Amino acid sequence: MSTHPLRQKAHKLNEAFPSMLIVDVPVAVLAWLGRQGKRAVAALVVIGIALPSIGAILKPFVTEAVFLLLCIAFLRVDVTAFKAYVRRPAIVLAATAWTSFAIPVLFGVSCLAAGLDKQAPDLFLALMLQAIASPMMATPALAALMGLDATLALVTLISSTALIPLTAPVFALVFVGSNLSMSPLVLAAKLFAILAGAGLIGLVVRRVLGSAAIERQKEAIDGLNILVLFVFVAAVMESVGARFLASPMSIMTLAALAFVVFFAVLFLTALLFLSAGRERALALGLMASQRNMGLMLAASGGALPDLTWLYFALSQFPIYLSPQLLQPLARRVLKRTPDTYAPVQGRKT
Repeated sequence: MSTHPLRQKAHKLNEAFPSMLIVDVPVAVLAWLGRQGKRAVAALVVIGIALPSIGAILKPFVTEAVFLLLCIAFLRVDVTAFKAYVRRPAIVLAATAWTSFAIPVLFGVSCLAAGLDKQAPDLFLALMLQAIASPMMATPALAALMGLDATLALVTLISSTALIPLTAPVFALVFVGSNLSMSPLVLAAKLFAILAGAGLIGLVVRRVLGSAAIERQKEAIDGLNILVLFVFVAAVMESVGARFLASPMSIMTLAALAFVVFFAVLFLTALLFLSAGRERALALGLMASQRNMGLMLAASGGALPDLTWLYFALSQFPIYLSPQLLQPLARRVLKRTPDTYAPVQGRKT
């Protein structure tokens, strides 16, 4: 006896529904989280401060979280846009030299001249690790969110990140020396392993899935990025609330220093590259000011003094608030800047 076609279809849907739930529901949740964008990132910081017990649980997994964030960043590399800037490398080479060599030297000389290495060695270590670090992998996404030249930020970020296993140990040896708990060679080996491994995984997954599939799942990938980012944010924010209640003035002073350093690097970089155009200058300023301190935490295995952890935590505030704080400036820059060069990732042309 034959079964009605509608009943056959219903039976197939019933069989498929559990597997659809397993895949579709988590993807839908991640996509919803990804659509929250800046609000979700701000919420991570609040949750990390309000629930320090979560940070204590997640703290041992900072290295793994940073590695996954790097994998996701390499997964999303726009190969076409990358090649376009590689064919015009002058500004990329100049920006790479600035962020990889000049900034660590400026930090190191300034801190030593101020005697910070003797007066506050843990803060000196934090500032030097901030300067030595390459730009954050999330910077191109933030630049695109503001309508800036995300491609330029991305290409410079990749070139700077490729140099970090070579530059970081040298600057650590010259400026930090015995203040760092590991040898420069061990630091170099760990940085190379983290970056090479993440790059290989990210690019292989991109090749397997294809750029079209990755673009279709952009929001879900954003959501996954936010979830993984929470591990890092919660870990570094673990002691911020308690430390603020115990010593509010010292925390506010340290937070003010984090904002001063952030905006000093941003505007100094933008001023230096102003001749390349306001939009490019602001994009490079954003990139140079957002240092990947999570990478340095991962490379050191988290074996850093408490004050260094605290400064790293407070340095996240200007990073995550920068899209809101700089949006009015970005609007003015984009209004005045003629679109005379290649299309910008994340912006209509």
